[in-house]
Amino acid sequence: MFWIVLILQGVFWGSLAALAHTYAVYPVLLRLLVRYLPARFLRHPKLLSPSQASTSAGPFPHVVAFMAVYNEEAVLERTLQSLLAVDYPADRFHIVLGSDHSTDGSHDIIRRCQELPGGPGLELQIFPGRCGKICIINQLVEERTDWIASLGDDVVFILCDANVRWTPGLVKRMVRDFSDPRVGLVAPRVVDESFAGRGGISQQENAYIDRENGVKLAESVLWGCMMGAFGACYALRGKLFRPMPTHCLIMDDFYQTMSCLEQGGDAVKDPAAVCYEAVSESIHEEFRRKRRISTGNFQNLAFFFRLFLPWRNPAVSFAFWSHKGLRWFGPLFLLAVFVSAAILSWWHWFYLFAFLSQLAVMAAAWLEEYLPRPVRLLRYARYFYVMNWALLMGGLVWLRGTRNSVWEPTRRVVSAAG
Repeated sequence: MFWIVLILQGVFWGSLAALAHTYAVYPVLLRLLVRYLPARFLRHPKLLSPSQASTSAGPFPHVVAFMAVYNEEAVLERTLQSLLAVDYPADRFHIVLGSDHSTDGSHDIIRRCQELPGGPGLELQIFPGRCGKICIINQLVEERTDWIASLGDDVVFILCDANVRWTPGLVKRMVRDFSDPRVGLVAPRVVDESFAGRGGISQQENAYIDRENGVKLAESVLWGCMMGAFGACYALRGKLFRPMPTHCLIMDDFYQTMSCLEQGGDAVKDPAAVCYEAVSESIHEEFRRKRRISTGNFQNLAFFFRLFLPWRNPAVSFAFWSHKGLRWFGPLFLLAVFVSAAILSWWHWFYLFAFLSQLAVMAAAWLEEYLPRPVRLLRYARYFYVMNWALLMGGLVWLRGTRNSVWEPTRRVVSAAG
C-alpha cells in the first residue's frame, strides 16, 4: 500500500509540474532571460529593437507568395487587395494562387483583382479536384522550379492563408530579416484586427495568440529557434523549402519551421512585421481546428523526433519540450492529476480537496455555456478544457492513422475592420 501511495503521489506532482512548466514557468523564464541577459548572450537581440534592424543591401530579392484557396469568397478580395498594395518593387513580387476546386465566387474575385494595379503579377492555377493545401503548395512550387531558379539564389517564399490582411510594409520588413545569413524563416506578428466588440471565445483566443507571439519572440531572441510559425503567414528562404508529405494531415507551418532548423537555419519572429487575421468566435469551430492541428502535430513529432533529442541540439530540444511537447501531452497530464487525486483522496484530506476543486472547476466551466451572461474566468477555464479535449481527440485520430491531407477550412470570421 505504501508503494502505491508513493507512486500515485509521484504521478500527481509530476503531472502537475509538467503542466505548470509549459503554461507558467517557461513563459516567465523566457521573459526573465530576455530582460536580464546581456546582449552578447542573445542570438538575435535586434528583434527587441525594431528601429535597429538591418536594411537589405543591394537590390531586393524576388519574393513569391503562394496561397491555396478553397471557397474563400467571404474574405479573399480584401486579402488580395492588401497583397497588391504592399510596398515592394512590383517586378520582384509575385503572387501564385492555387484554387483547390473552389465552387463559389473565388475565381471571379481573383480575375477582378488581376485587373487592378499590380494585378497582372497575380497568377491563378485551378486544380480540377480537391487535394488539400499541402498538395496545392507542393505542386505550385514543383511546377515552377525552373522559373524560380531563374530568379536567383536569394528567392524568398511567403506562404499565407486567404483570410490574412497584409500591412504595406510586411514584405520589406520580413525580407530585411533575411539579410542575416543565419535566418532561414521569418514569422510576422499576427494580430486580431477586429477583437473589440466581438463575443464568443474571441477574447480567449486573442489572449492565446498574444501569449504565443511573446513566447515565440523570446525563443527567437535567445536561440533563433521559434517553435513554429503561425500558418496564417510566414516567409522562408526558397532554397530551404521542402515538399511536404501529402499522405497525412500535417501542419505546414510547423513542418517548414522544423525543417528550417534541421537544415541549420534560424527561425525567428519579427514583432515589427505585422499582419491581421480575425480570430474565431465559435468554440465549436475552434475545437475542430485545434483537433486537426493536434493530429498534424503528432505526425510532425514522428517526422522530427530526432531533432528534439537533447544531445542533437540542446536549445531546440529545451524549447520544443517546454513550449510544445509537454502541452501536446497536457490532456494526459490533466487526466493523471484528476485520477491520482481521486484515489489519494481516500488517504489524505489535501488530495480530497484537490480532487473536489478540479471537479468543481470542470463543472463550472461546462455550465458556463448555459449562463445568461458570460463569466470571464469560467470562460477561460472552459476554453482551456475544451482545447485540451481537442488535443486528446487529435492524438487519437493520429493513433488510428489518417491518410488524407484534405480538410474543410475553418468558417471564416469576416471583420468589419478595414
